Amino acid sequence: MRTGLVLDVRTYGARGDGLALDSPAIAAALAAAHHAGGGIVLLPPGTYRSFSLRLPSRVTLAIEAGATLLAATPGPDGAYDLPEDRGPQLYQDFGHSHWHNSLIWAEDAEDIAILGRGLIDGTGLTRNGPGTPWSAQRGERPLSMATMTPADVARLEQDAAAMRGQGNKAIALARCRRATLEDLTIFRGGHFAVLASEVEDLTLAGLTIDSNRDGIDLDGVRRARVSRCRVNTPNDDAIVLKTSLALGRTACEDVTIEDCTVSGYDLGTLLDGTHGRTQQHAPDRDRVTGRIKLGTESNGDFRRISITNCRFERSRGLAIESVDGGTIEDVLAENLTMDEVTTAPLFLRLAARLRGPAGTQIGALRNIGIHGVAATGIDPRFAAIVAGLPGHAIEDVRLSDLDLRFDGALDGSTPLAPPELADAYPEPSMFGPTPAWGLWARHVRGLAAARLRFRRNGSDPRPPLLLEDAADARIAFDEDVAHRYHILHNSTT
Repeated sequence: MRTGLVLDVRTYGARGDGLALDSPAIAAALAAAHHAGGGIVLLPPGTYRSFSLRLPSRVTLAIEAGATLLAATPGPDGAYDLPEDRGPQLYQDFGHSHWHNSLIWAEDAEDIAILGRGLIDGTGLTRNGPGTPWSAQRGERPLSMATMTPADVARLEQDAAAMRGQGNKAIALARCRRATLEDLTIFRGGHFAVLASEVEDLTLAGLTIDSNRDGIDLDGVRRARVSRCRVNTPNDDAIVLKTSLALGRTACEDVTIEDCTVSGYDLGTLLDGTHGRTQQHAPDRDRVTGRIKLGTESNGDFRRISITNCRFERSRGLAIESVDGGTIEDVLAENLTMDEVTTAPLFLRLAARLRGPAGTQIGALRNIGIHGVAATGIDPRFAAIVAGLPGHAIEDVRLSDLDLRFDGALDGSTPLAPPELADAYPEPSMFGPTPAWGLWARHVRGLAAARLRFRRNGSDPRPPLLLEDAADARIAFDEDVAHRYHILHNSTT
């Protein structure tokens, strides 16, 4: 990259007054930096109203403190770039399948960056878009949406024709190499605040995201690090790894998520500091989301994933899900703190939604280590869950130093054994209240758990621990818990 070249967008005609359309001027500066061999395009303080911007190779877009890149509302003076015509995209929704219909997008670019302490305001973006045209439709939506009418669903999933000219992502990267996003604030990022698909050597650091749907989605990335990010997404996942078929069956490998905080506070209240709790449910009619997750899209494999020193606030817990044929293996999660857990604190699921081409087979979930989890305010309906399928066990799960505190207890009788629900969309609530209140594991081989501590308020008819079809399990509870609930140490089931 050529060093020392800094191009101010005002030199190219940008006004920065929040009224003029500045995307032509910004695009001209980006192109000039690229043709010069690389450089920095600077947005100084001001409000720059814009439609789609393409970020070319060897160019950095720097948004200074006091500068706002404002996503314009489509109208007489312009619209967003059209979604790519890439043929039928059968197995993932519209948002995953396109990149150009974004405020900032890059494709097949290298050595790119977007950084600075300025703001990207997605006021003109939409969070909507059609779901997958996958013909089977089983497992397409969470069971919590079963009572929604077609009109309810249509309000969330506009058809493809309605999306022409609309932008539904703040930043989208496809098949890029050596990309950095650092220190930005993103508000109302649309369907995705950040979507990175098949990106190699990706760094996301110090981002603050307060968004109306997904926060950071990494789809088939390799050698990626997400650090010091604060992501608030009450309506969907905060930081999520995926392996969809949007660009082919690509693995997600060598990813580190560290020192991040995710949450499900009311939209906008992370940025204003009030941490509002008015919203109780996400659009799927389950409680607010805001979590870290692997899956649900899992056509490809996941390998060598590390999640460390992260905090979950008013959100669903950690979810690791293979349901579309991929193998998830060699995952380490440690030193996690959770407060006000809106469903289950841990959800490991191997299942058979199999949203993919004919012949897609059940995948695998193995070699998972989760150590040092302190969770409070957990919804008492849901234990930590490890749930495979008959003949397809989750393998080699190691749990240690789990301190789980549940907010209340379940009234009434012990729930019946939940059905397998092999092809359902994976969510902890899919099973209803779990048959144990602390840890429920079914169809698992080689489960090792040590130093478990479960606490609750009130009396609960369920046992704290239930293992079903759990070969070679080794469980060691905290002394106090073992005494209180008459559980033997080092029991083998």
